[in-house]
Amino acid sequence: MEITFLLNGETTRVSVSDPTVTLLDWLREDRGLTGTKEGCNEGDCGACTVMVTDPQGPRALNACILFLPQIDGKAVTTVEGLAAPDGTPHPAQEALVAHHGSQCGFCTPGFAVSMATAHANGATDHDDQLAGNLCRCTGYAPILRAAKSIETTPVPPHIKPLFGSEISRGEANSRGAEPPYAHPETIDALADWYAAHPEGTLVAGATDVGLWVTKHHRALGPVAFLNRCKDLQEISIDDTEIRIGAGVTLRDLRPVMARYHPAFAEMIRRYGSEQVRGAATIGGNIANGSPIGDSPPALIALGATLHLRHANTRRSLPLEDFFIEYGKQDRAPGEFVEAVSIPRQPDTLNVYKLSKRFDQDISAVCGAFNLVIEDGHVTSARIAFGGMAGIPKRASQVEAALTGQPWTDASVDAAIKAFARDFDPLSDMRASAQYRLTSAQNMLRRIMAEHAGHRTNVLEVRP
Repeated sequence: MEITFLLNGETTRVSVSDPTVTLLDWLREDRGLTGTKEGCNEGDCGACTVMVTDPQGPRALNACILFLPQIDGKAVTTVEGLAAPDGTPHPAQEALVAHHGSQCGFCTPGFAVSMATAHANGATDHDDQLAGNLCRCTGYAPILRAAKSIETTPVPPHIKPLFGSEISRGEANSRGAEPPYAHPETIDALADWYAAHPEGTLVAGATDVGLWVTKHHRALGPVAFLNRCKDLQEISIDDTEIRIGAGVTLRDLRPVMARYHPAFAEMIRRYGSEQVRGAATIGGNIANGSPIGDSPPALIALGATLHLRHANTRRSLPLEDFFIEYGKQDRAPGEFVEAVSIPRQPDTLNVYKLSKRFDQDISAVCGAFNLVIEDGHVTSARIAFGGMAGIPKRASQVEAALTGQPWTDASVDAAIKAFARDFDPLSDMRASAQYRLTSAQNMLRRIMAEHAGHRTNVLEVRP
């Protein structure tokens, strides 16, 4: 099959026989564009960052876990394409030089592309925008100064025309044989394909599946890419629910959650990096069933319902019932996550993510608390955790210990004891079992402290 895209402003057509070739490998090995570096090869370091633009605007993405079919019909800008046609450097490149933002230089192309993408989007939250780019020798202060210095600089003319570009897509040319991959345009087409290929692999953002290829060297079998399913990427809101299509990225979900459940949105800010959030989907985060996936605890605490589809049959179930045990979910072969819905409700959600690094790190514990307190009593409690069991799991004993009780330190102290009845966490490289248990208990104490008006900012250092 052939894909068509813009590469540094030029129309490019590529015949794809292996759908698991990454954009990074193709850029370096086929086109000699070696400014895009290979570092971690798992989407953590940002050395491979490229700008990918479609009608929704530019995004910084990790080329190391981005498969070639995912860029069909889009525009890709590498570090080599940042400069103007006459050779004038991009303002981000000039700023990095002027502010001494490069030392060994290995990470610099990725930083430049991330800065240029943020600049094109008018984003000035530089700590967040650059959290997915790792530097080990220069230090972040001069890099952040460089990013700040171009906030009011106009977007270069050669970058602007890419915004909202509608680029023709490639066509199948498999001469009667089954194409090497599927690219369904609708949910219905996806349902038909997956029912016919239940052993197949669905690829949405590839932030997880990409590692199956780059790290585990797995053969994916039949593959379907979901990025063309626009009806899978819709968010609908009415008086009763917020329905989120499985293909909605965490980047697009964050501003919606900021309006309705700000604590969930703040957790999403710490979900991976800008590059990861721009690709990762809510459906993928749920479907992979990870016990440390960050979105399920918040969704479970909000009483979310999961919507599944197999061929023309749909079913729904409470999200917490989807997770059966480690590595096992209530999903039949050929059945996929279509959407997740959250009932409309007043915002009483608190979400806490505990990890060794504040930015772009996997949770040791992620706790979500949806406590309704009326007239000084806990009238309702939904509490869920990631990292405390083999699946995302509700703290039912803690909920029962709190519900109906006065909202006091004494009630919290009593409920703390119930954590040990709900969870028997494991020790691993991220945290010991006792650390996890104590941390989960302290998250409940933190809510009480916040309700009492105490400051609990984990980034604040006080004597």
